[in-house]
Amino acid sequence: MYAKISGTGGYLPERIMSNQELAATVDTSDEWITERTGIRQRHLAAENQTTSDLATMAARQAIEAAGVSANDIDLIIIATTTPDLVFPSTACLVQAKLEITNGCPAFDVQAVCSGFVYALSIANNFIRAGQARCALVIGAETLSRITDWTDRSNCILWGDGAGAVILTATETPGIIATHLHADGRHKDLLHVSGGVSAGGEGAHVMKMEGNAVFRVAVKTLDAIVDETLAANGMQKSDVDWLVPHQANIRIIQATAKKLGMSMDNVVVTVDKHANTSAASVPLALDTAVRDGRIKTGDVVLMEAFGGGFTWGSVLMKWA
Repeated sequence: MYAKISGTGGYLPERIMSNQELAATVDTSDEWITERTGIRQRHLAAENQTTSDLATMAARQAIEAAGVSANDIDLIIIATTTPDLVFPSTACLVQAKLEITNGCPAFDVQAVCSGFVYALSIANNFIRAGQARCALVIGAETLSRITDWTDRSNCILWGDGAGAVILTATETPGIIATHLHADGRHKDLLHVSGGVSAGGEGAHVMKMEGNAVFRVAVKTLDAIVDETLAANGMQKSDVDWLVPHQANIRIIQATAKKLGMSMDNVVVTVDKHANTSAASVPLALDTAVRDGRIKTGDVVLMEAFGGGFTWGSVLMKWA
């Protein structure tokens, strides 16, 4: 038994903040942001929108694209670092909003920007083990709620959004392999300034040592490309599409160079979406599927790197 992606979906909040608008509140400029990150704008959730709201909208699109009903779903996994509540899980909230009443398991995964890759790997293993046949996997974030909007080097990076896929059982490989890693020794380079157990004064916001994170990300993503191809007996030329985490255009370009791949074969949405953490890979995938770039038989490599540090890849053949 194998698993394949049968449908994708995405949702971005209506509110768009351009670089020019951001430059009116902190000491930066459109040119500075674009040159260093590739970001031109980001979407921000409305005051009354939560992560589960965004996730539900993306899920509905994926369900429609897959041609299944909500109650066909027998597993829900949501990757998020910005849940609505401490508990219940965002997955349970989405289950209720989708009116799924079959009692299927629903839970969250927290691996920050690598979260969707982690969640997809878990769902793939559920299906391979025969414990699920139709899984809803979502990456969803409202990062604007934990952004320090006075930090000029950090606030330019983040956006809100959600991406979703329906993963179904199949007799031929869709998901070829997944590879996951983490190294908690780097926790201080990218983290949130407090939490439920650790406490902390004031609002809990993201903190990042940008240059250090950049160096580790490039090195680590180079390694995961080598590992993924070697483990599956494939060459760089076998990969048709790279769908990377959308953190920084320079990191994306470095990974494409490692693959010897033209940027024409790399899905880039960072300019329009900014870094949406766990939502970035599924949003990019949905964009390329819906505009027809990714076609049946194409080999797709998805990879991500995030706080923890965590990193991982998914290698699949689009069916």
